[in-house]
Amino acid sequence: MKQLLLIAIKLYWFFIPKGNRRPCLFKETCSQFVYKQTKKLGFFEGIKAFLSRYKKCRKGYKLRIKNDGFVLELIDGTYLLEENISPNILNPIISEIESKSNSLIEDSNRQTSEKISP
Repeated sequence: MKQLLLIAIKLYWFFIPKGNRRPCLFKETCSQFVYKQTKKLGFFEGIKAFLSRYKKCRKGYKLRIKNDGFVLELIDGTYLLEENISPNILNPIISEIESKSNSLIEDSNRQTSEKISP
């Protein structure tokens, strides 16, 4: 049973390229996590890992900003710390924040130079 699950995951990786998969919320993708759990702990733990991740890795999450970075509140109410959040989720948001920050700084600098110049 364990080998069947591992083969099924490998077939998924082979036949469905990364570009065609739904982006994962987790840095370690659901299939990677389930594969590792199955290989290490067996078929039933692999199935438990799959069900657990499936319940969490869905739309309905909320990205929150905390003092020490981002936290992702998952649909089941658990939290995912920034170091475990997929770059697919964080990178576009961080880029947008940096872009807006740079724009605000430029506007502020422009306004300051306009006030100073005669």
